[in-house]
Amino acid sequence: MSPADATEIGRQALLTTLLLGLPVMGCAVVVGLAMSIFQAVTQLQDQTLGFVPKIVAMLAVLLYTLPWMIDLSVSYTRNLFESIGPSVLGGY
Repeated sequence: MSPADATEIGRQALLTTLLLGLPVMGCAVVVGLAMSIFQAVTQLQDQTLGFVPKIVAMLAVLLYTLPWMIDLSVSYTRNLFESIGPSVLGGY
């Protein structure tokens, strides 16, 4: 395996990780921002107020996107094994 192949595998791993985390983390940012605006408008300064809605929203997004995440993970793993398989196994 050449250094270019290893670099490409690393790049694909980082891209896949970013794609897998993006929906849940994006949801956390949006809900956190909405809760911050709500707290600023209502002048409620409780630190735990935004925690429960954020967790519920993140869980909902995770459950909604879970089939896509599994498909992406399986596809990446399959491509990874196919790319490194022949070189590691000696062509078998």
